[in-house]
Amino acid sequence: MDQSAEERKILVIDDDAELCDLVGEYLQAEGFSVACCQDGLDGADKAVMGDYQLVVLDVMLPRLNGFDVLRKIRTAGRTPVIMLTARGDDIDRIVGLELGADDYLPKPFNPRELVARIHAVLRRSRPAEEISPKRQRLVHEDIVVDAAARSVKQAGNPVELTSVEFELLVIFLGQVGVAIDREDLVRQVLGRSFTPYDRSIDMHVSNLRRKLGPRPDGGERIKSIRGVGYMYTSSSES
Repeated sequence: MDQSAEERKILVIDDDAELCDLVGEYLQAEGFSVACCQDGLDGADKAVMGDYQLVVLDVMLPRLNGFDVLRKIRTAGRTPVIMLTARGDDIDRIVGLELGADDYLPKPFNPRELVARIHAVLRRSRPAEEISPKRQRLVHEDIVVDAAARSVKQAGNPVELTSVEFELLVIFLGQVGVAIDREDLVRQVLGRSFTPYDRSIDMHVSNLRRKLGPRPDGGERIKSIRGVGYMYTSSSES
């Protein structure tokens, strides 16, 4: 059953009033309930206190910049965040992903692309009952994934992952010892076609690798395979 608009609330934090109106029109046409905020400090409060399914967050904001807003959101919980960055500003994108953004979109953008990104992120954050039964619980060495709770533990300790990192881990644990194409990861996890200059999937993998740490034997848990992509390894491998 589809969620009602009240259950599909999106918060847009951007100081461009015209952009907020335009994005709001597109999202409302998709059945979302949209709230807009043009101030970073107020936007952070709304994002933390409100029951939003996703936040669209600009980097350049008055009173509190988008990175600080994202930090507050991540301190409070796992609400998915799509950041809006200046076109060609790779530093903003890298910082945003490192701080836990689920995706980013450079300005100016086609509102239809933003809608597509939102649907892709929300699919990754779907309720556990919609996940394939074979992915409900995954265990490999010291890693335990509980899809019902969307939780991950490493050696019994909880690991906080973004929706992208969680989906990456599920894919890796389903194909341990197999090299997975970067293009396949982009398509499966980010829900879009791979482009040569989009390095966001590499940042997500890097963040996941850092959060999980090394294998129990001290080896590298997720290896980069030159010209291909990545492979999740086992302690039994040399």
